[in-house]
Amino acid sequence: MKNIKIQCPAKINLTLEVVNKRNDGFHNIKSIMQTISLYDYLDISIEHAFENKILLTGNSDEIPYDERNLVYKAADLFLTKADIKNTEIVINIEKNIPIAAGLAGGSSDAAGTLFGLNQLFKIFTHKQLERLCAELGSDLNVCLDGGCLLATSRGEITQKLPSIQSDVTLIKPKQLGISAKEAYTKYSTKSFKPQNKMTEKMVDAINNKTSIEQYLYNDLEYAVFDDYQELQLIKQKYPQAVMSGSGSTYFVLQNLESSDLNNNFIFINGLNFISTGVAIKNNS
Repeated sequence: MKNIKIQCPAKINLTLEVVNKRNDGFHNIKSIMQTISLYDYLDISIEHAFENKILLTGNSDEIPYDERNLVYKAADLFLTKADIKNTEIVINIEKNIPIAAGLAGGSSDAAGTLFGLNQLFKIFTHKQLERLCAELGSDLNVCLDGGCLLATSRGEITQKLPSIQSDVTLIKPKQLGISAKEAYTKYSTKSFKPQNKMTEKMVDAINNKTSIEQYLYNDLEYAVFDDYQELQLIKQKYPQAVMSGSGSTYFVLQNLESSDLNNNFIFINGLNFISTGVAIKNNS
């Protein structure tokens, strides 16, 4: 038996601008994404078996542990593309990143699965791993490579940007998750679509080492904000907060020591930007 432990970081969208709808039903976007120091952990083990088998376990009762899970799909894709036979893969998923939160927890776990299996089997180049990630989902390459990245197309095409540093606090309504499908559908119905070009402005700010805070922006926040009192309450208490991804998590680029909200909200402080993506977790 061989085993490995992988840490899978969350990401936030410093900007997210919808360009247009594609013929495949997805949307082209421009987004600056940043990995942060909040992690899920995968314990991956492989051993010989009479047939290929994928077994998932974990600490969360909010996710499935079967073929519906993106981790399962990633492991299955790896076995297929690598033409591996007679192997049992067992993956335990320690969830710390909130579910359906706009933080790419599922995508990061899937990227971590591909990365971890490749560490064990030594089959694919990094470029080949990127292609596998793009095949599975929009945010996987961001989570694979990590740091500060410009993401385009449906999010799978990435370009590294200079590293930036910041503290981060996350605020999420406990009982509210917003799917990407819901957020993009609501954006599509808006008659007015802002064209603020915040992504381009933030890229310039990052390259020039100037402040990025005035360019924080999310088209999908604009799309869903009026429908949820929980989001309006966050914004009322923290006017500088911005939604990540399709929500429902908001972030503030400082370390807030305590929450001004009630117990219906998850409040995670003490986080910071990181320059890495999925990685081997050493036990030291």
